[in-house]
Amino acid sequence: MNWDNARVFLAICRQGTLRGAASVLRLDQATVGRRLAALETSLEARLFLRTPAGYVPTPAGELAFRAAQRMEDAAHQLERQMQGIDERLSGTVRLASTDTAAIVFLLRAIGRLHERHPEIRVALTTATQLTNLTRREADMAVRSVRPDNPDLITRHLARRRIGLFASREYIARRGEPVPGAAFAGHDLVIYQRAVAPYQSERLCDEPIANGRVVLEANSGLMLAHAVCAGLGIGELPTHLAVHFPKLVRVWSDRSEAYDMWLVMHGDLNRTARVRAVADEIVGVFSEP
Repeated sequence: MNWDNARVFLAICRQGTLRGAASVLRLDQATVGRRLAALETSLEARLFLRTPAGYVPTPAGELAFRAAQRMEDAAHQLERQMQGIDERLSGTVRLASTDTAAIVFLLRAIGRLHERHPEIRVALTTATQLTNLTRREADMAVRSVRPDNPDLITRHLARRRIGLFASREYIARRGEPVPGAAFAGHDLVIYQRAVAPYQSERLCDEPIANGRVVLEANSGLMLAHAVCAGLGIGELPTHLAVHFPKLVRVWSDRSEAYDMWLVMHGDLNRTARVRAVADEIVGVFSEP
C-alpha cells in the first residue's frame, strides 16, 4: 500500500467526504479522488460505498483502515524519534491549549522563550477539544485532563480554582442569587454540553434547574466575555476573572478545584526546542 494514497484513504475515512479529506490534507478534491481510485486499483477492491450521506467503508475498506492506521502510527513514531535526537534550539514547536490558559499563561511563556531562543517558533492552537499527540496533531499540550496513555509524559503544572462570577451591572440590576434556590430568577451562561457536560446540571455545586440559560459557549474566553457583558452568571477560573475588572465574585465561599498538566509524547522529551518551550511553560505556572 502506497503511503501517500494511504494518507488520503485515512482522511476520507475520518472526514466522510472527498471535500473534507481535501481540506484536511490541503489538496484539491480531484487529487483526492485520483489517489483513492489508484489505491482501489492497486488493492483490487472497492473501499467505500458512495452514499448521499458520504463515503462509508466497505468490509474491505474496514480492513484497509486498520492496516493504514498501523502505517500511520509507524510513520509518526519515526518522525518523533528523529525529532527526539534534535539538539537544535530552532524550528517550530506545535503547542495546543485552551484560549484562557493561552491568554493568562502561555503568551507570557512564549514571550520569554523568544527572548532566550529567538529561532524557535511556536505554532499555538487554542481549542476546547483535546488534541491527539500520538497522531502528531501537536508536539505538546496544556490540559486540565491528565491522559492515561503510557506513551505520553505528563507534568503537573498547578492546581487552580473555579468560582461564580457576574458583571457589576448584572448584580446591581438583579442582585445575587439565593444559595439553595437553584438560581431561581437568574440568567446563566454555561459551556456547551460537549465541552463541560456537568454545567448543564450545576455550577459550583449549585443545581441550575430554576435558572434560565441565556447562552451556551464553546470557548472559555467567549464565556468570560459573555459574563462580563452582563448576560448572566457564569463559572470561570479565578485567575482569568481578575483580568476583567467589571466582574464580581458571587458566593465567594463556593469554588471547585482543578489541575493543569503539561503533556508531551515521550519520543519528543529530549528534543531541545521542545524542552525549551516546556521549561518556560513550567516557569510561568510556578509563579504566584
